[in-house]
Amino acid sequence: MAFQPLVDVRTRSVIGYEALVRGLAQEPAGQVLAQVNDTNRYAFDQGCRVCAIELAARLGLQGLLSINFLPNAVYRPETCIRATLNAARAHGFPTERLMFEVTESEQVTDHAHLKAIFTEYRRQGFTTAIDDFGAGHSGLNLLAEFQPDIVKLDMALTRNIHRDRVRRSIVQATAGMCADLGIRLIAEGIESAEECLALQDLGIHLFQGYFFARPGFEHLPTVGPETWDAVTRTTGV
Repeated sequence: MAFQPLVDVRTRSVIGYEALVRGLAQEPAGQVLAQVNDTNRYAFDQGCRVCAIELAARLGLQGLLSINFLPNAVYRPETCIRATLNAARAHGFPTERLMFEVTESEQVTDHAHLKAIFTEYRRQGFTTAIDDFGAGHSGLNLLAEFQPDIVKLDMALTRNIHRDRVRRSIVQATAGMCADLGIRLIAEGIESAEECLALQDLGIHLFQGYFFARPGFEHLPTVGPETWDAVTRTTGV
């Protein structure tokens, strides 16, 4: 696993980390996921959850631990969550600090099944999130079926937003919609101070991206003071 921080620029703090799958020799996620198929999908999904929790506990991770899950690997939410709960108990990781996110880019044909998963996760006290929002198969249809705690705005909408009037308009509308629904919005893929500042002007304060820190292989990256200083123009910090 590699870990990338989720940050709040208002408080200049890391609020959690997303666990990102890697190969044993640090092979990228795409190379690992290419080996997932119908015969190993369930075991892979369960193994990633347990590995993320074990390593996060060993590293002393504070705040949220965000774990991606494969909805097509979950047959019964209440049953499939047992390994997660057991791992959290075994390693002393508080379950209320677990966040599960589903990528909108994964093809999910059974929205009722996904809604049942999210409902069970929320019942367990987990934070729920839709990842890569705006770049996948479902779009607003998925959001209409279930309102998660967090929506993560895809980097395709945030890239060079400070120079793109169309993207600013789309993101502004999305931010307003999420605020109306009581959903927190995280902007992903931030690679420059200009992008971050433009998004702050649209009311977004939660971020993830290389500008703050690249994923750390089996360690927790920190955010340097010079990075915070570069994006405090509109925060009043």
